[in-house]
Amino acid sequence: MIRKIQKLDAHTINTEPFPEALDPVVWLREQAEQAEQGTLLLAHADDGVIWGKIVNGALLTMPSNTPLRAETLQQARLFNAECECYVWRDGDGKFHARVIEDDKGEPIEYFDEPQILWGDRARSAEHGFTEMSDGAQGLVHYVPIEVTKARSGKRPLRLIVRHYLKIDEHGFVRVAYSRLLALEEN
Repeated sequence: MIRKIQKLDAHTINTEPFPEALDPVVWLREQAEQAEQGTLLLAHADDGVIWGKIVNGALLTMPSNTPLRAETLQQARLFNAECECYVWRDGDGKFHARVIEDDKGEPIEYFDEPQILWGDRARSAEHGFTEMSDGAQGLVHYVPIEVTKARSGKRPLRLIVRHYLKIDEHGFVRVAYSRLLALEEN
């Protein structure tokens, strides 16, 4: 597969220590209040994958799905075409946060990569979510879009990941960091 390397005129990345007293779920909900309509959430927790979306300034997840809780949260990303807010737990159990914004700051080269997601069977769920299931093991996740093209044996969902490139200390071009950009139906 050939990937086209493109150049952004500007981008910023801010990584800050996460205040220990702050609940990461509260932080995510605060970020969601400022996010644009159409911003998505992808969270990984000890007890499952949690998808969500911003609706009228509020973070909406599937009530029947795994709840978003600080006790089980490993990492979560609020993302759209312009920005990603990422919070993660390190090996010591402490949370950290990073925000990447395009169109602000320094120029940088990047390429976008579609990654295939699980799910070859779709069933409509409430609030514009779709239950995607796959395989005999019964793998299920609720994506925050309406899926129309699912066919048994075909996986129609793509998570679009943007990889930012930097020259390392040896002069080699490497992926310096990545962020989620979009969820699309193929």
